[in-house]
Amino acid sequence: MRTFWIALPLAACITLQWGCKDAPKEGEKASEMTQMEPEAEAVSDWISLFDGSSFEGWKGYNQNGMPGAWTIEDGAMVFTPPAERPEGANYNLVTEGRFSNFVLSLEWRISEGGNSGVFWGVEELEQYGQPYVTGPEIQVLDNEKHPDAKAGTTHQAGALYDMVAPSADVTKPVGEWNLMEITVNYAAQEGKVVLNGTEIVRFPLGNEAWDTMVAGSKFAGWEGFGKYPTGKIGLQDHGDVVAYRNIKLKPL
Repeated sequence: MRTFWIALPLAACITLQWGCKDAPKEGEKASEMTQMEPEAEAVSDWISLFDGSSFEGWKGYNQNGMPGAWTIEDGAMVFTPPAERPEGANYNLVTEGRFSNFVLSLEWRISEGGNSGVFWGVEELEQYGQPYVTGPEIQVLDNEKHPDAKAGTTHQAGALYDMVAPSADVTKPVGEWNLMEITVNYAAQEGKVVLNGTEIVRFPLGNEAWDTMVAGSKFAGWEGFGKYPTGKIGLQDHGDVVAYRNIKLKPL
């Protein structure tokens, strides 16, 4: 199943069999076209969500446009909390596009004692004041110095927050980049997290096992939580400096 909605200009290229290349011309040898196919497929496998030079395709959650607390530095999107934060201010980011069934690959770098997270299945509606009300979160954390890491392993980096703990702590020291891949596959009813090349989390999706897991978490009884198999991807403002780069998605 390949169900996804995107608002990116290159979407049209992705849906074509030949990527953005011209279709075969009359009289062109079959062997020549066979050689082209793997290259075209490789180009179209991944969708770039952040190219390191602009915030195109991103916006503030339940906002028009980008919050000023996010900047682009050395090819990364960086959140720096304002010195004076208005009460109720929301600096979370979401994609303009909506996705279902994918592998999301990105690199993150957290500040000392910092906390952030990556959401999927986020729904933007007025009654949902924060992306975590609807979107499950994969934790981004300084495991050494943030109190959440001591509150339980389901709050550590790479965890499916408050539900599934990582099997190992494979995070790199604060200040270094961590490569994370999140698989969300409702068609197969499963998801997983690979951090720095090691699979550390696997979880059910969209079935009774998922419902049971949610019922045993802090999200029990939350009306919209995990209810949107097709939704936006979000990056969390938790009040700490955090950076993300090389964000791309492969539809499944």
